[in-house]
Amino acid sequence: MATTKWTLDPTHSELQFKVKHLMITTITGNLKSFKAELDTENDEFENGKISFEGDINSLDTGNTDRDHHLKSADFFNAVQFPTMEFQSSSLRKEGGDYLIQGDLTIKGETKPVKLTAEFGGIATDPWGNTKAGFTLNGKIIRTDFGLTWNASIEGGGVMVSEEVRILGELQFVKQA
Repeated sequence: MATTKWTLDPTHSELQFKVKHLMITTITGNLKSFKAELDTENDEFENGKISFEGDINSLDTGNTDRDHHLKSADFFNAVQFPTMEFQSSSLRKEGGDYLIQGDLTIKGETKPVKLTAEFGGIATDPWGNTKAGFTLNGKIIRTDFGLTWNASIEGGGVMVSEEVRILGELQFVKQA
């Protein structure tokens, strides 16, 4: 079978994370610069291979002070660990979705994760490019990746939740 390479269309893709603050509201951040590749057998995504790399210095929560804190040694330590990476170990169809399993590396810590991707379909853009779209969902525990900074709050609880939700709208371009 022929291998097909799909590369991320960064103009039509976004990757977010959501985390609870003070355990009462959710803060959203974006990774502004990232790349991904998807290798498939023909146009079948099942059993494909996904690789991803995100630039920690492109992290943006809409608040400069918070962004600097997240990039500091308290959290991501972007100077020492400027990227996060993901490499899939399996990609299988489960109902109408795809279950993606693989290894995520953040701050030098590699752990297995499971993500779900809803397939949006394949379309051809006005310039003749074949595109495939996916909506990505997942959860990680940030302390598994060395992101351990936190602070207790008066009356109990902590400033930042352990659970981080990952959300993405990803569009891939089929390479000739």
